[in-house]
Amino acid sequence: MNVLFVYSLQDYESCEKPLQTLGQIQFGISYISSYLKAHEHNTRLLVLTRATKDSVIDKYLETFRPELICFTAVATEFDFILDRARYIKSRYKHAFLIIGGVHVSLNPDDSILDVFDALCIGEGEIPTLELVRQLEKRTSPSGIANLWIKQGNKIEKNPTAPFLKDIDSLPFPDREMWFDWVSNVSTRCYILLARGCPFNCTYCCNHALRKLSKGSYVRMRSPENIITELEEIIKKIPNVKEVYLEVETFGANMAWAIDLCSALAAFNKKNDNSLSYGVNLRITPNGKYEELFSAMKESSFSYINIGLESGSERVRREILRRNYSNQNIIDAVELARTYGLKVCFYNLIGIPGETFEDFKETIRMNRINLPDWHYLSIFFPYPGTDLYFLCKEKGLLKQDLNPGMERRQSVLDLHGFSRKQIQKGFIWFDYYAFKGYLPLHKILARVFVNKLHSSYYLNRLYRFFTRYRIFRSLKQFFKSY
Repeated sequence: MNVLFVYSLQDYESCEKPLQTLGQIQFGISYISSYLKAHEHNTRLLVLTRATKDSVIDKYLETFRPELICFTAVATEFDFILDRARYIKSRYKHAFLIIGGVHVSLNPDDSILDVFDALCIGEGEIPTLELVRQLEKRTSPSGIANLWIKQGNKIEKNPTAPFLKDIDSLPFPDREMWFDWVSNVSTRCYILLARGCPFNCTYCCNHALRKLSKGSYVRMRSPENIITELEEIIKKIPNVKEVYLEVETFGANMAWAIDLCSALAAFNKKNDNSLSYGVNLRITPNGKYEELFSAMKESSFSYINIGLESGSERVRREILRRNYSNQNIIDAVELARTYGLKVCFYNLIGIPGETFEDFKETIRMNRINLPDWHYLSIFFPYPGTDLYFLCKEKGLLKQDLNPGMERRQSVLDLHGFSRKQIQKGFIWFDYYAFKGYLPLHKILARVFVNKLHSSYYLNRLYRFFTRYRIFRSLKQFFKSY
């Protein structure tokens, strides 16, 4: 059977090549695609942007002629995907349309099936294959775990199956499906090390996803399986230099992490092109990282991402459910640098319950630790998360969520941290945090970019111009800062 996957994004490199690197691929549909290919089905990918013309969609439908079309959408892409699915359904009536992903899994609703023929809650590899098998038999799909299926005027709501226990049994994600959509295939690659997260951060989806099915939610791939995927990657993408190891936290299972480091060190020794690695590390109270950082140094890790989020211990403990002290962060950063690891911080501001004094603590922690680079976001209440429900309960959602300004404009006006203060803090964050430590022209360049991205109209104008090759060098100039 021919199966088409549809993915969309707002920030894109160009209309023809919307993704800049393979680091931007979506793992969910990539795994489902490879699973279907392993069972001798044909798959293809369509990446949509706000500039994609209807004629491009028509071309894919007419040339590939899919019998099943699979959509995925995060919360901020859902309305756009819904609109595009309506268009496809109107032009290609015989195809079966299904949607999945985190947003649909956490917010399933009967109205979704006004447009789609089915929706998937939770993991999609096995349900999608079973759906394909039933469609091939020309029968009305029924009785498939994880799926809500439209049956005339009724909806069949099947229970979810237990989480897939052995994720090593899955074929590696289908990266080739993305090649036509990526401007630079060879620079950087991502590997998914595990599924699930042992922590319960209130702003994240993991605490809610864990409740969808029975069985173990946190599952790690074996080091042997990960190395085999690395070997496949360098055969298909021989010029790759850096691999980001995607996992919620590398330190959740310390023995497993150290075993993987040993396997990566051995892998690099036998290959002419030694790869460098980066990974995410959740700091925990009394975490002992010396052995881990030593192993990471030996296996060519170059950096770690640390979620500082708020610099306020009160906000982390009472609101975010992240129970580590500022001293834990400082000690981990200092130790990482003794082993030659660079450090990136994730900073989050505008959190419900945060005050301006809490924000100043975030600035202070950045000035103390001076991360080599950082990511800054304004809190966005994703539907289905605990903090979303808290915002609704406290009446903080007084305006519609603007998906076009996700994490760049404040949707909350807090008692101790006004929307105006949050926006100013976002724009001037680098000046407050790194004044006196970084060259002023670099700081002001970042301030300018934050100002650009935090304005709806300036951001749209920026996106419009950077679609064109002549302006792309300007985009790369600002990214270099």
